[in-house]
Amino acid sequence: MHVRRWTTRAAVPAAALALAATMTATATATASAATVSAAPKAAAAAAPAHAPQPTDITAAGLAGIDYATWQRDVTAALATARPYIEQRTAGASGQRLAMVLDIDNTSLETDFHYFWEYPTPAVRQVLDLVRYADSRGVDIFFVTARPDIIESLTSYNLKKAGYPVDGLYVRSLPDLFDEVSAYKTGKRAEIEAKGYTIVANVGNRPSDLVGGHAERTFKLPDYDGKLS
Repeated sequence: MHVRRWTTRAAVPAAALALAATMTATATATASAATVSAAPKAAAAAAPAHAPQPTDITAAGLAGIDYATWQRDVTAALATARPYIEQRTAGASGQRLAMVLDIDNTSLETDFHYFWEYPTPAVRQVLDLVRYADSRGVDIFFVTARPDIIESLTSYNLKKAGYPVDGLYVRSLPDLFDEVSAYKTGKRAEIEAKGYTIVANVGNRPSDLVGGHAERTFKLPDYDGKLS
């Protein structure tokens, strides 16, 4: 223990699917090289190919969302999260605690980078929070509307970006017929059924957070659906 902009959260762009096989091979080769070189476990998280600029023709740029403003809003949304995790994990020895996170524009900066920039870098504030929770004994689960065809790419991206991953839930074919909120609620219930208490659920859209099965929710900005 211790997957870029979708046309909707239920679909993958054709370009991304067309690149899936190539990216899988790249990810596999990169992972193999890392093993051979015996890089330290605590290696730095993947850095973006370039710092996002207001002139970038990305999904966020086309939506008129400024990267610096988004970063400030993310920081504000998580202002109480770390103190809460510290308080909630104090004296929690023996309990199975979990944190659940959405991926796109919650854990990874998806809409602020071009789809060919792979792996996508982490949302730094969220990565710091997750690493802190992990250090306090909280297991980390990702529940995403991404389809299972890119599960391996997603898992690789999360780990390359620096995230601990204790579980990753992606949508199989039957799940594509469910509302995203119902699908995500059901997966949190599955995590609870394994004996976990979900102390925090982090996402940027209401569909990531509604339905219960979490003690606290933290909503990052989506600017009325402009971010996926």
